[in-house]
Amino acid sequence: MLNTLQHIIPNKHPLRWLLLGFGGLSIGSILLALATDFYLLLALPMAFLVVYVAIVDFRVLFYLLLGCLPLSTELYFDNGMGTDFPSELLIIGLMGVYLLYAFRHSDRIDGRFFRHPISILLALHLGWIMVTAVTSSYLMISIKFVLAKIWYIVTFYLLAGHLLRTKADIKRVFICVFFPLIFTVIVTLIRHSAYGFSFEDVFRVLHPFYRNHVNYACLMALFFPFVWYAVFWYKDRPFARNALLLVIPFLLVAIYLSYTRAAYVALILAAGVYVVIRLRWMKYMLGAAVGLLFLGVAHLSHKNNYLDYAPDYERAITHKEFDDLLEATYKLEDISTMERVYRWVAASFMVVDKPVMGFGPGNFYHFYHGYTVSRFQTYVSDNPEKSSAHNYYLTIALEQGIPGLFIFLLLCFYALIRAENAYHRTKSRDDRTYLLAATLSFVIILSVLLINDLIETDKVGAFFFLMLAIIVNWDLKTKEVGIEGGGELRNVSKESF
Repeated sequence: MLNTLQHIIPNKHPLRWLLLGFGGLSIGSILLALATDFYLLLALPMAFLVVYVAIVDFRVLFYLLLGCLPLSTELYFDNGMGTDFPSELLIIGLMGVYLLYAFRHSDRIDGRFFRHPISILLALHLGWIMVTAVTSSYLMISIKFVLAKIWYIVTFYLLAGHLLRTKADIKRVFICVFFPLIFTVIVTLIRHSAYGFSFEDVFRVLHPFYRNHVNYACLMALFFPFVWYAVFWYKDRPFARNALLLVIPFLLVAIYLSYTRAAYVALILAAGVYVVIRLRWMKYMLGAAVGLLFLGVAHLSHKNNYLDYAPDYERAITHKEFDDLLEATYKLEDISTMERVYRWVAASFMVVDKPVMGFGPGNFYHFYHGYTVSRFQTYVSDNPEKSSAHNYYLTIALEQGIPGLFIFLLLCFYALIRAENAYHRTKSRDDRTYLLAATLSFVIILSVLLINDLIETDKVGAFFFLMLAIIVNWDLKTKEVGIEGGGELRNVSKESF
């Protein structure tokens, strides 16, 4: 074996000693694991490879992380802590790698990205989260929330912004996510077919990839714009193009069979936003949305009109057929919908109680019980799974105060306006498809946040920051917004220490 290795790699070549060291580490970890019954030692060779790749070219790890997002699973430990494995370990590791790289090679970091208004708004958003964490009603929970927010922003916004600068980079993102996602969808549908694609049994077939059908459907929905526009990216490769044309209806069927109303509405809304972008109506649409929000709040709060929407406790039940669920939804008799209303009412009173600083990041569950209204109670209001308010915007308002909500909305609205402007500055129709994929994916994420809290999950939250990074780079590519001159962004072919 050593003679064979000598023919392939000369004695003095440094790679020879790396291979020998890796072989020794692998054998040693196996023997130690068997001798001690501590089988986590088997992960040592993989950890060695990860560290080596991080030093040689950490782009590989970043794309590996993207491929892990559809495949990751939730692990919980005896102390109550949990993690998304292996994605969260890679997120934290890549955060450290990027910070070290930026410190050592500050000249390679594009200052225009940091000075972009979206980056400034995102920094303001994170800064306000930190401020409200200091005044939190439950400090430890808020500190954990802040740490998680930091490593998501550093990895999926700052590092992604550094790496994803060209159309080729976005294609790599597509490829890295596409194949693992399709694999999980195929596995899920095969398992679901054993239950006759039953609405009642969809939750049985999602483990280990997805916590629930909402995460599953929303990941497919937010990635759908990329699949749609990838057809144009591979128009010179007939096999790939035809395969993608088959995947489009396949994904739509899978989304339908997930029985997730939020995903249906988000896809329809994304199609409408495409028209809005084409017509340059983004500012009008956002203004109308804010106006409708104020009118809705005014109506519900006037003379306690919100009480008129209290459910009938005996009729707000779980439905076993999807058609019954849809009918119950608009009749306000669906238990999942009315349980959301139960928490939204409590969240609204929490906002009124602490409108400026809120209760602190991550603290909805620990305090909302004292603000609930019994008339909205349902059979599942005991909330044993300790889930959230199921509306991210309300969650921000009650945990970070109204200023926190204002900053977040300003960030999202401004990103959409900049994306629309960049779209109309982009002359090439082909180039526009890359920006549209990211923008419509971002719109779908914002849509599902109306009835879910998914930014803190790797399946959705990672893509929220990723799409922001792509929008900023495309904006910089089409028109400079800072002091320096504009122009094409540097293509990152390899990044190492």
